[in-house]
Amino acid sequence: MTVIRCNWAKSKLEIAYHDEEWGVPLYDDIKLFELLVLETMQAGISWAIVLSKREAIRKAFDDFNPYEIASYDDRRIEMLLANPQIIRNPLKIRSAVQNARAFLRIVEKCGSFASYIWQFVDRKPIINAWRELSQIPAYTEISKQMSKDMKQQGFSFVGPTVCYAFMQACGLVNDHLISCFRYNQINQYIQKRS
Repeated sequence: MTVIRCNWAKSKLEIAYHDEEWGVPLYDDIKLFELLVLETMQAGISWAIVLSKREAIRKAFDDFNPYEIASYDDRRIEMLLANPQIIRNPLKIRSAVQNARAFLRIVEKCGSFASYIWQFVDRKPIINAWRELSQIPAYTEISKQMSKDMKQQGFSFVGPTVCYAFMQACGLVNDHLISCFRYNQINQYIQKRS
């Protein structure tokens, strides 16, 4: 039997990510931070490239631990810039450090990063019903609000498009196509949790 999935998932890594992670509601702060780092790294390049470097980025960035990353100094940033296995954009690397520091402030203020992020969708995933990839927006009013607020909180590289991709990745929205086998699975998961 042929499995029908969203047609952006083509490579082995993309298929595994699509089938196991994308769109699943996430409440774990460290995993949310990982996806935030990866989405900011993706700006201007393909998601396939980010996924192919994910494990190297994980190793280089202390398992995406924001408590560690927040303490990175210029020497550590220089080491990252010299690492050929990761995305070596100096703005994106510095952004990861800046965002880790902003993340810690949010945790202090809101109790958790998850609590902060989920407020933008009133703590309940938005379930869309797209038939084609071309219908899915690059950003929404909510992602614009999230972007504006995150920038005010000190985050960088978090424009409305990055924020929407982040929302899709961590399940604040279910943007699987309705023909995709994951669409109903995720909706059932959401119903069980509510």
